[in-house]
Amino acid sequence: MSIWVLMFIAAVLVGVGAMVMQAFPSYVEYQAVRKAVLRASSGSSVVEVRNLFDRSAQVDNITSITGKDLEVTKQGDRVVVSFAYTKEFQMFGPAWLLMKYAGNSNEK
Repeated sequence: MSIWVLMFIAAVLVGVGAMVMQAFPSYVEYQAVRKAVLRASSGSSVVEVRNLFDRSAQVDNITSITGKDLEVTKQGDRVVVSFAYTKEFQMFGPAWLLMKYAGNSNEK
């Protein structure tokens, strides 16, 4: 292996590492949103579900989505809470990383 190949591999690893470092906190927040949605689905009305989510969002420091952004429906006697949002990160120059998150309270 020549030094140029090693430098190329190192540059690729640094680039991938930079993307992961920017995206990881967003993924952690997504996990917190999923847990908050599961907690909020115990509410019996739309207003109660949104208030439960907003309280959980304050505790878990969720800033990407609020209770107003949730879609609350009923399936039989169960409340189903759905969400979807995106996060954008500028990588360099005109390059952006777009992460799309979605889920509902029926997912485990």
